[in-house]
Amino acid sequence: MSLQFLFDPLIVLRACVTLCFITLWFPHIARSADSPLSSYIQVSTTKATLLNIQFQSVQNGWAVGSGGTILRTSDGGKKWKRVTSGTSSLLTSVFFVDPLNGWVAGAAGFLKRTTDGGNSWSSQSLDTQQPLYGVYFTSPTVGWAVGGGGTIFHTTDGGDNWVEQASGTTAALYAAHFRSDRTGTIVGALGTVLSTGDGGITWTPQETQHAVTLFDVVFTDSRTGWAVGNAGALFQTIDGGATWVDHTLPCGKTCTRLTDLLKIRFTSPREGWIVGERGMFYHTTDAGLTWSEGQSITPHSLFGLSFPDSTAGWASGENGTIVQLQPTR
Repeated sequence: MSLQFLFDPLIVLRACVTLCFITLWFPHIARSADSPLSSYIQVSTTKATLLNIQFQSVQNGWAVGSGGTILRTSDGGKKWKRVTSGTSSLLTSVFFVDPLNGWVAGAAGFLKRTTDGGNSWSSQSLDTQQPLYGVYFTSPTVGWAVGGGGTIFHTTDGGDNWVEQASGTTAALYAAHFRSDRTGTIVGALGTVLSTGDGGITWTPQETQHAVTLFDVVFTDSRTGWAVGNAGALFQTIDGGATWVDHTLPCGKTCTRLTDLLKIRFTSPREGWIVGERGMFYHTTDAGLTWSEGQSITPHSLFGLSFPDSTAGWASGENGTIVQLQPTR
């Protein structure tokens, strides 16, 4: 089944029990002779599906997921502690713009903010019942939230007030990346790619020529960007998003069908990482000219990926899975 429906709460909760007979509660190391990284399963103390993870530094990280789950660590994931969220709803996104200011978003327009590094959280009001799938801030005051039905909200005061922006689409919007307060890109279902150069006053659709669902987008500089999605979808732009070139990853020698790609991150202009369905990861060291053949680092699908620097990263996914990633040099 395609993961384009992964944010449906019932499907996510069913996925939580998939492969539950496999024990992942004790740390282990997975590394092959030709692997570009070592991976360590961390004890998350939950079986919730963790849809997003973010580390502000190699010590301080957050993960969110089903059942209102919010987890935090202050020691690089050696210990994860649950934080009271005040909801049992599905949480899909966590974003810290700096060590103090962060947001958590989820189903039915759920949005909370912290200004003290997560010690306390306050609700923020958006005039929507649509699920929110992605949050992105360029500063403690300027940010966007995107979600179902083409939803885009914008704030210039840290979220005290949110203004809805016209997206021109009803497609679900899953992720956003902004290079400045004025320039950004949003991706979503049906091959949707939207760009703005005026802070979202206007959003311009960009052509991918494919109706795939796009789950994530990232830019490595003002002109070079990447988007990933279902069935191995991988698109690149080298002109700031005006055009997108299809680099869909092939099935590979050992797979039986194309893998849904769920998150992409770059630790430098040349080195990038993708995680996705069935714990697959892919790696490039030449700015995406070539990508490694997919390798599974866990049986569980991975939805979240974060690299605070080039020395360490984390991925999160089904059944409470949190994997620490250490690139080998």
